[in-house]
Amino acid sequence: MKVLLTGSAGFIGAAIGAGLEADGHEVVRLDVMLPMAHGRSTVPAGTHQVDVRDAEALAGLLRGVDAVCHQAAVVGAGVTVSDLPAYAGHNDLGTAVLLAAMHEAHVDRLVLASSMVVYGEGRYTCAVHGDQVPPPRPRAALEGGDFDNHCPVCDQPLGWALVDEDARLDPRSSYAASKVAQEHYTSAWVRQADASAVALRYHNVYGPGMPRDTPYSGVAAMFRSSLERGEAPRVYEDGAQMRDFVHVSDVAQANLAALRAVASGPTGHFAAYNVASGHPVGIRQVAELVAAGTGRDIAPDVTGGYRLGDVRHIVASPARARSELGFAAAVLPEVGLAEFATAPLRA
Repeated sequence: MKVLLTGSAGFIGAAIGAGLEADGHEVVRLDVMLPMAHGRSTVPAGTHQVDVRDAEALAGLLRGVDAVCHQAAVVGAGVTVSDLPAYAGHNDLGTAVLLAAMHEAHVDRLVLASSMVVYGEGRYTCAVHGDQVPPPRPRAALEGGDFDNHCPVCDQPLGWALVDEDARLDPRSSYAASKVAQEHYTSAWVRQADASAVALRYHNVYGPGMPRDTPYSGVAAMFRSSLERGEAPRVYEDGAQMRDFVHVSDVAQANLAALRAVASGPTGHFAAYNVASGHPVGIRQVAELVAAGTGRDIAPDVTGGYRLGDVRHIVASPARARSELGFAAAVLPEVGLAEFATAPLRA
């Protein structure tokens, strides 16, 4: 296939581009090269420096394209309310312009990069009262060191459970709201254009080529930077927050599987899938694994501090991606996070 890859110069986009070419596809690369993501990096060879909001430029790049792999987005949680226009402009409007341009060019196959953040908090269950939807954690409880969500019926701490793709969407940040919007625009486009699309809800992506110390850096990269400075990684809350960390090479393979699905599947179909390792890990353990990979005996600094917008637990079920896309992650976090400690990063 001939595939238009947006966000091709980014951490995830670069890995997907390499995977597409290794699989025999022709790749048309597009990236606007936002300074917040790329700093002063030069435009990679063969990359069209184009904004996805530029419908005229898209029209030319979409000629002869069979499918689009849409990775371009402003990421990060958003620091202040003033960040809202950037998310709405690049992510929401950018996706809408791209979808309209695809329709004009008669391109009706799409793989969309989404995120676990669309769920907000994860799934919780009480041993006595079953599944529960807890309210946001009160500031007073967090300040007092009570980080758990509690059962609304008996007030006991709730346990975490796996989140599947049918879970309610509850965005808690500017970025999360924009990802929900991207999915909704895509779903509407599928119906109106009789197209086919898959949204991949990435969990915590890490691996070689990850950006260092930028808003696009993940917590694993931040832990690594602390260790390289000889400092203990700073862990919020009690470090027991559960997450799923998925290697960027597995994310690339998930995109290949999704492209095969939209290429061979029926039109008028939209589906979302979790992209996760399937091996939950606590945030303190993440810091310990990265530290072990450096060979340094530096224990994490579990601060007891908190960030009000953070969720307690969010752990995905990868079952649907396995059964419907044939995708299963190959890299275990216990292996990949330790190797990540010495993997090359981008400045």
